Order: sequence, then C-alpha cells, then structure tokens
Amino acid sequence: MTLQECYAAIGGDYEDVLGRLRSERLVQKFILKFADDGSYALLCSSFAEKNYSEAFRAAHTIKGVCQNLSLTKLLDSSSQLSEALRNGYTPEADGLAEQVQKDYQETIAAIRAFQEANAG
Repeated sequence: MTLQECYAAIGGDYEDVLGRLRSERLVQKFILKFADDGSYALLCSSFAEKNYSEAFRAAHTIKGVCQNLSLTKLLDSSSQLSEALRNGYTPEADGLAEQVQKDYQETIAAIRAFQEANAG
C-alpha cells in the first residue's frame, strides 16, 4: 500500500497534505505519529466520564491534527463533535461520537496497514 492509497482508503486529501508538507517523507512521518497520538483515548475516557469540557478539548485537538494532515473524513466528524460539545453536552453528541469512533478506527486501520506494508 502506498501513502497515496492509504489516504484514499481513509477519505483523506493526499494532494492537499503533500502541498502543505512538501514531501512524502514528512507526510509519512506525521501520519505514523498520528496513530500514536493520545487525543482519541482522551476523548473516549472523557466522554465516558461525562467530562464534556475535556471531551471538547480532545475532539478539537483531533480536528486540528486532521486538518493539518488533510484527513478529511475524520476532520469532518471530529469537527461536528467539537461544535456539538463546544458549550457542554448536547444529545446529538452521542451519535457524533459514534461517527468519530468509526472514522477513527478506519483511519488507524489504514495507517497500520500502510505501516505493515512498508515495514522493513
């Protein structure tokens, strides 16, 4: 799997991130670091604990990283969740959190597949 194929699998914009970071090596470096970022775990634990201000912060962080890496699909869902939590809990946040979870898991699965295909 190429990096471009990885981006296609996760609904990202490869050309946009390449234009921003200017080298495939840098894109690869940061996409692999994304898989180790703790913001998603913080989002899950904060949401479970009903700490919605911390969940907002985590969703907002995910949104920002996704924007920088042009991870469009996850950017869209994390942005919607961030806005839903901006002023505290809203009932729509539950469904949005489920969508972020789905998009995040798809993103991580593709990144791991890319990593495995290019190990060595």
